[in-house]
Amino acid sequence: MLVVSIGCPAGIGPEVSVAAAARFRGAECVLVGDEATILSAADLVGVPRRRFTRFDAAARAPGKIAIVAAGPELARADRLPGRPSRRAGAAQLAWIDAAYDLVRAAPGRALVTGPVSKAAIAGSGAPGAKAFLGHTEWLCARDGAKTSVMCFASDELVTSLASTHVPLARVPKVLTPERVRDATLGLVTLLGGLGRQKPRIAVCSLNPHAGESELLGDEERRAIVPGIGAARRRLHGRARIEGPIGAETAYRKARGARYDGVVAMYHDQATIPLKLVAFGAAVNVTIGLSVVRTSVDHGTGYDIAWKGVADASGMSNALKLAQRLLVSKNRARVA
Repeated sequence: MLVVSIGCPAGIGPEVSVAAAARFRGAECVLVGDEATILSAADLVGVPRRRFTRFDAAARAPGKIAIVAAGPELARADRLPGRPSRRAGAAQLAWIDAAYDLVRAAPGRALVTGPVSKAAIAGSGAPGAKAFLGHTEWLCARDGAKTSVMCFASDELVTSLASTHVPLARVPKVLTPERVRDATLGLVTLLGGLGRQKPRIAVCSLNPHAGESELLGDEERRAIVPGIGAARRRLHGRARIEGPIGAETAYRKARGARYDGVVAMYHDQATIPLKLVAFGAAVNVTIGLSVVRTSVDHGTGYDIAWKGVADASGMSNALKLAQRLLVSKNRARVA
């Protein structure tokens, strides 16, 4: 079962969630959101309302798309394109929580999240919402995980991040050997789920040209090199790790198949090359949670929301990868 939180109701999340679920085969899809919003999105993208049913854990409905209604009931004004209300912000967070809880309730389920507005959630007034920085951080806290790693996977590039939604000015302060170690281990875990044994990993530097012997900064010596060493000790030869390497070189060589994956030090260091070569095809994956969680690699698309032109292939890819990782996780548990 793939459980989908549909994202911001004023964005493209509802329509791409409905469209992708309607054409997905191989697992039951459950959409968590406002029922009227989901059915309106179905009308928009041409999915008959008869395809939908309310979720019943005791009665599976093959060929149907199940709906779990959660959070506040929304009015049409709450989903005006690009103008999410406070109620819509609270609803987005409620849908994430309800979807996560449904996944945790039974084995064989994975979480797939639609694109949300961090600002709308943080300003919604919902309990705890003011601290919302993104799915990765929120789900890590909900899950009680010791750590979580943001990763992206595509046929062209696979990458992980040592820091996530952090202001650029603060990255040197938050970069630690532990973050570098965890991002490296998380990337190896993801690549293992994708079937790549003993992967070749490039770890980026923070500074240009790997710091130029500390002429441009000491973060490589202070955090990155010790983090690489800690990851190597933990992995016992299960991956080949090189670094720190200038990001421009690391991603170019990964694109050329020299490396199976790249560890980035901050958000845009990873997402700029990724979205240049695989925008819409890449999938956001959170490693370290007790559940499988994937997401689209794009945002709310407010400029095209509710026009029926949004491309649902990113959500389709997120569903496919969630199913693949869930199968891999179950096989590993049996083994």
